[in-house]
Amino acid sequence: MNLPLLPTTLVGSYPQPDWLIDREALGGRLPPRVRASDLWRVDEARRKEAQDDATILAIRDQERAGLDIVTDGEIRRESYSNRFALALDGIDADNPGSMPDRLGNPMPVPRITGPLRRREQVQVEDLRFLRENTDRAVKITVPGPFTMSQQAQDEHYATEEERAYAFADAVREEVADLFAAGADVVQLDEPWMEARAEQARRFGIETLRRALDGITGTTALHICFGYPSFMGKARAAEYHFLPELAASPVDQISIETAQTHLDLAVLERLEGKAIILGVIALDSAEVEAPGTVAERIRRALPHVSPERLVIAPDCGMKYLPRETAFAKLESLVAGARAVREEVGARA
Repeated sequence: MNLPLLPTTLVGSYPQPDWLIDREALGGRLPPRVRASDLWRVDEARRKEAQDDATILAIRDQERAGLDIVTDGEIRRESYSNRFALALDGIDADNPGSMPDRLGNPMPVPRITGPLRRREQVQVEDLRFLRENTDRAVKITVPGPFTMSQQAQDEHYATEEERAYAFADAVREEVADLFAAGADVVQLDEPWMEARAEQARRFGIETLRRALDGITGTTALHICFGYPSFMGKARAAEYHFLPELAASPVDQISIETAQTHLDLAVLERLEGKAIILGVIALDSAEVEAPGTVAERIRRALPHVSPERLVIAPDCGMKYLPRETAFAKLESLVAGARAVREEVGARA
């Protein structure tokens, strides 16, 4: 990848058009773990074509805003995790289980009834479509194996570790195929490493090692506090599981700093990792000024060199109005450019 200093990117998702998906219904429930076909406004026979068109809109918005690394916006997904998990053998997709969500409420989840295996490529065609429709560096996201293991009712494996490692094996096959198909960056989404920090400390790093064993492309990991649309605005001052990721095999770690009171000195404990620095808040439709974005970037510079920073929103943008998301990306790019010029002038 030939990228500038302080390159800009999405964490993953971008708003889906209201003509494609029922955004009111989408915003009224937590990200689904099982099928949610009722969300789509386009019938199944025409859905792929509509999703292709909407994906191109998401790509063009990112290009117009000036992002350096482009994603597919996760336009084809009802949530960040259910599409991949339900594509695996060993999951009874038609008869879900139930378990508490991050707020403690019962939620339908994938039910594991046999050995987990990837029977086919899940997102490779999405990556190829993205690669064919932009000349910029591209990133694609995959739900992390630890998170999927915590979002399933297990009727097969004897231990949590065995279940997580089985998901890791499936993820590893997909990640290898995504790099072979032209991905510049593959990101694993692992929000439940924060939600289940005790389990993450027991076997989270080993799960990541298994998922990325033999992988040579640039890998990222997104760890977060959950979508503010559902978790509320009360944000923690520190991660329960973050410094431990210094021992993980990922190259980049995506964190939130815009909508938290995070002490950025913690970045000094992630030596050797690039940091995808979240500087756009998603708990408000207010569009940050470029100067606000620039100041959020400057806060990190005493703790990590600019060469190790990638600039992004805090989390996925799918629950924002599209016009708001686009305006926030324009501010993201302008703020990064201002700090880039400052750093270059001092060099």
